[in-house]
Amino acid sequence: MWAYALSTRARYPDNAIIPYVEKITVIGGGLAGSEAAWQVARLGGEVDLYEMRPVATTPAHQTDQLAEIVCSNSLKSDQPYNASWLLKEELRHSGSLLLRIADEERVPAGKALAVDRQRFSESVTAAIEAQPNITLHRREVREIPNTGIVIVASGPLTSSALSESIRLFCGREHLYFYDAISPIVDATSIDKSKVFSASRYDPSEGDYLNCPMDSAEYSAFYDALVRAEKVELHAFEETRFFEACLPIEEMARRGRDTLRFGPMKPVGLEDPRTGRRPYAVVQLRQEDLMQTSYNLVGFQNHLKFPDQRRIFRMIPGLENAEFLRLGQIHRNTYIHAPDVLKPTMAARKDPRVFFAGQLAGTEGYIENIATGLVAGINTVRFARGKPPWIPPVETAIGSLCRYVSTPQKHFAPMNINFGLLAPLESGGSRGLQKQDRHRRIAERALEMLSQCQPV
Repeated sequence: MWAYALSTRARYPDNAIIPYVEKITVIGGGLAGSEAAWQVARLGGEVDLYEMRPVATTPAHQTDQLAEIVCSNSLKSDQPYNASWLLKEELRHSGSLLLRIADEERVPAGKALAVDRQRFSESVTAAIEAQPNITLHRREVREIPNTGIVIVASGPLTSSALSESIRLFCGREHLYFYDAISPIVDATSIDKSKVFSASRYDPSEGDYLNCPMDSAEYSAFYDALVRAEKVELHAFEETRFFEACLPIEEMARRGRDTLRFGPMKPVGLEDPRTGRRPYAVVQLRQEDLMQTSYNLVGFQNHLKFPDQRRIFRMIPGLENAEFLRLGQIHRNTYIHAPDVLKPTMAARKDPRVFFAGQLAGTEGYIENIATGLVAGINTVRFARGKPPWIPPVETAIGSLCRYVSTPQKHFAPMNINFGLLAPLESGGSRGLQKQDRHRRIAERALEMLSQCQPV
């Protein structure tokens, strides 16, 4: 069995005083861009970080803060030895700024790592602005600079001008998919007499508010949902959704009970008032530390606003809900990374240009932070003439870098999963249950990462 042990200092190392390298440009102040800029500065490099907000806006962002989390406040499971936990642990051990802040600004969410979104982005912005090696510029970059070392981390909502520059650089059309965000409800408008607090399989934690439905309530809700009017996409665009984040109305169209086996599954929940498992459940997840707002978990959608208000008020406890934000849809753009990138996140055709984040073909907040970390570290190493840092494919970070840089026929953004990591050696998993196999893969990954930390 593998074992690992890293000190708190190794997990969150201090800034080191390292010789100067040429100034590096980072385009985009989202999760990947902020992490990339921090890694460059942490290693002694100087950074020009460009963020176009608030000079130019996007359909999804609401503030001018760096690393603004748009769709959900959940950074997924923090249950030991699953794939999402492993990636977060690797980032913690590798000195990720954003994981450190996420841990500091977490809110109760059962076994998941969820953050107070406003405090998280404010803390990231404050850290970046206080870093003397980073100069933050509030203006739009309209094309990839033709000189100097550059990290393009402009995100899935890249402006049209920069998007065209990226298209010309990559030599082919962008790919895209549509993404939807969930509604947020004012906590004071929730009827607490109709909901109960509990986390799945652990009622004592009570990190979620649960809105239980009986068969008749679910049936009425389902019928209303599949008949609702949705926002139409452009006629010239093919409808493509990211499978792991389907709009709830699209899931519903796959079958009457699809939602009961998905975001509305009652498994692991018992209504304390009846002592029974509900027929279906809508879970509400705390959005901020003050418990002033809740997110409808898994209810990302692209329905018209009047229908959202009418249908979601059919949920027990939300009859008089005041929505602070309704669900919306936006188009996410990404490059065909396997044709463009090396596992270092550098471009094959021009090694001074790096890509990171969802634009580079990783899906998920933590995954985007990971590619930002790798790109940031490798720009400094490139500037110093050192070999690049490529984490082993046995690690979660390394497996993501391999995924976005390996030729494949049908490429699409990917969340971290154990299928991406190199399997155990032949015979190493024989006879093991899945849980034990995943544990061994995770322990191996952390041990191998501890032996190849970048300096």
